[in-house]
Parts: sequence; C-alpha cells; structure tokens
Amino acid sequence: MVALAENKRRIYIDICALCRPFDDQGFLRIRLETIAMHLILSKIRERHFHLFYSPVHERELRDLQDNFERIQAETFLHAYGSSAIIMVQSKSVRTRTEELIGVGMGLLDAAHAAFAEACNADLISCDDQFLKKCRKYLKVWAGLPENFCAKEGLQ
Repeated sequence: MVALAENKRRIYIDICALCRPFDDQGFLRIRLETIAMHLILSKIRERHFHLFYSPVHERELRDLQDNFERIQAETFLHAYGSSAIIMVQSKSVRTRTEELIGVGMGLLDAAHAAFAEACNADLISCDDQFLKKCRKYLKVWAGLPENFCAKEGLQ
C-alpha cells in the first residue's frame, strides 16, 4: 500500500476507465480515452496522484472474463493504490450509496461514486450515463479521462 500524501490530488478510477486500454481500439473515442488513461496511469506510477480503490473494484474485477486484463488491473491497483476502506466509514459510504441508488444509479456505480466522494477524490470514468449522474449528484469532480488530463494540464 502507498503512503498517503496529503498534498497530492486524490483520484478514483472506475473499472471501465481502468480497463479502457484492453478494449477494441478500432474506435477513435476508445483510442483517445486509452491514450489519456496511459498518461494518467504513468502519472500515478510517478506518484503525481494518489489513487484509491474500493471493494467495488475487487467485486468487478472478479467478474472480468479476461484473466490477463484482470491480473493487470489488480496488480496496478495494489501496487500504486490505497484501499479506500482505511479512509472512510463504512456506514457513511453505505448510506451515501443508498441515496445515489435512490436517484437512479445502479448499485455498483453508486458504490463507486460514494467511495470516491468519501475519499474526496476526482472520479474518472468512461461511462457517459454514470458521469452525467455523478455531475448532478456528487460533491467531487467527475469526468472522462481526457477531460481529467486537460483539467490537470497533463501532456
């Protein structure tokens, strides 16, 4: 586990964004998101950002059919991230998850959003519908990988 540095931007990347480099690169949008994710992941490796992961990641990773993709994602999260569990109170995350389900988010999306918010972390996703709801209901920044790169001035 990585030691928490208070002065670093906190980020939380959902599974669809984390695994974007493994998707079919035949579409321009996917290629652009993949390039942005490679840049973000390189900055995480260089310790420019502090990455958090949650039990929701573990749950979704178990469901990945591609063993290589699952191992790569798990390895990255555990090597460069910190468990959100140590940062948050389970009851408050559960309550917030239930609130977000009440406004139309699915269970796993709501839990990702609640953990990101509890960690005061920027939320990065490639899911437009999820991000639309996050922008409406979350108190933290939420956006696409390329928007995060632009916001942070990453090159």
